[in-house]
Amino acid sequence: MSMDDSSTRPGTTGSEEPLRDEPGQRPVLARRGVHDGMIFALVRDTVDFADGVRFDREYVRHTGAVAVLAVDEADRVLLIRQYRHPVGHALWEIPAGLLDLEGEAPHIAAARELAEETGFDPTGMRTLVDLRPSPGGNDEVIRVYLATGVRASDTEFERTDEEAELITRWVPLADTVSAVLEGRITNATTVSAVLALQVMRARGQDVETLRPADAPFMARPGRH
Repeated sequence: MSMDDSSTRPGTTGSEEPLRDEPGQRPVLARRGVHDGMIFALVRDTVDFADGVRFDREYVRHTGAVAVLAVDEADRVLLIRQYRHPVGHALWEIPAGLLDLEGEAPHIAAARELAEETGFDPTGMRTLVDLRPSPGGNDEVIRVYLATGVRASDTEFERTDEEAELITRWVPLADTVSAVLEGRITNATTVSAVLALQVMRARGQDVETLRPADAPFMARPGRH
């Protein structure tokens, strides 16, 4: 069988359509709360998957998050080092935060998080990449923005808890890519953002070709 013949095999689709995640949540017959935490909740759904097929799935319902990859004219990216207790490491990451303020637009939340964690404000932002980091057990969605023309913020922010030891650093994009590929930085959002920017550079793609900062946010079926 040739490679082209694979599009006709059962369970496959042709290559003529653009790749796109397809919505289509199956009916939920029952939902039970297992744990209600400070940031996320653990729930158990009984899913009516198909005729004669029904099962339970437990997963984390998460508020969602935004992150910002800030880049300067020297092609350096702005990273922060922050202690992450669940993994027992201080990780190099891009600034990020929860979508936990009612009515705050995601791109506004992202700009706020950048200022609070680094002391920089963006003068331009575009949507770089969207992520569902662990869709098998978590409904979290993360949007990463590309920020350009950053400048020092006029507002000073007090950092507490693990953010009290937060360190910022401007790092050449090439060095950051090397750190990703060599396994020296591992935060999933940061890895995705850095490699996406590297692909843009390799393709000669202009920032203005990215989606606008206020592009429609990812759908979250089952959240009514």
